[in-house]
Amino acid sequence: MKVQKKGSWFIFDAPSSWVGLSIEQAFRTKWFVPKKMLHEWRMTKGVAINDRFVPFHTIISAHDRIRVRIKEEHIEPTPTYIPLHIIFEDEHVLVINKPAHMDIHPTHEGETNTLANAVAFHFQCEGIHSKVRHVHRLDRDTSGAILFAKHALAGAILDKYLAERAIQRTYIALVHGYVKQKKGTIAAKIGRDRHHPTRRRVSKTGDHAITHYERLEYDKQKDVSLVRLTLDTGKTHQIRVHMSYIGHPLVGDTLYGGKPWLDRQALHAISLSFPHPFTKEITTCRALYDEDVFGNIKRGSLL
Repeated sequence: MKVQKKGSWFIFDAPSSWVGLSIEQAFRTKWFVPKKMLHEWRMTKGVAINDRFVPFHTIISAHDRIRVRIKEEHIEPTPTYIPLHIIFEDEHVLVINKPAHMDIHPTHEGETNTLANAVAFHFQCEGIHSKVRHVHRLDRDTSGAILFAKHALAGAILDKYLAERAIQRTYIALVHGYVKQKKGTIAAKIGRDRHHPTRRRVSKTGDHAITHYERLEYDKQKDVSLVRLTLDTGKTHQIRVHMSYIGHPLVGDTLYGGKPWLDRQALHAISLSFPHPFTKEITTCRALYDEDVFGNIKRGSLL
């Protein structure tokens, strides 16, 4: 589906899969539009078919041209100039290669040095009137690819994809020791550590969590392994907790037993794949890693 943006309106031809559905059915089942957004469109005449505002029970026909108004929003948080490494961008999504030592969003009033502040500045410069919406998270000291929605509708669709595990993230990490098993899966529940405010731990009463790993290289001199990881779930500190649990904490991750050889944990989101919210095409983005952390990786392709 090709969606054109003209001002605050998105214009597209009804795809064949929408024909025979009412406007409301199509928006709810195809775009996963939240009830609040549907109500707002209904009350403000935010949807038109063939340049006519029609009731939401109207059945969509072949060749109908649909217009949807995306409400302009006050840009939040406070725009701040911080250089961004943009991997991919169009009218609907933005993918950034996040540096380490940077929070995703402000955690207290007045904070302006986060990735969200930088994205807000980018929106301001591009004339985009939208709140900053990150679709998923990375820890402060984890670098790599992170996905943002550039308006509320794209955010709703991508949130649904995330919940359905249609968004795939691949990480690389340096861990202590030789990971004997070439490939493996860690299925261990993760919960809060009641003795530490930010730490998580493997717990029988925790949340379901699954991590897949593959050893790529081993440096005998330093006794560290380079591993590639993918997640079936996205729990806080999941990779860090799981790798420590099997006896291979991340280098630099002192919270979970890693040695302080670095000023960060050696974890990088190297790849991000997601269905585009409107074209449905799989978009794959790769984020360059810091060679000062991960070294000169010999393997020709990490992916």
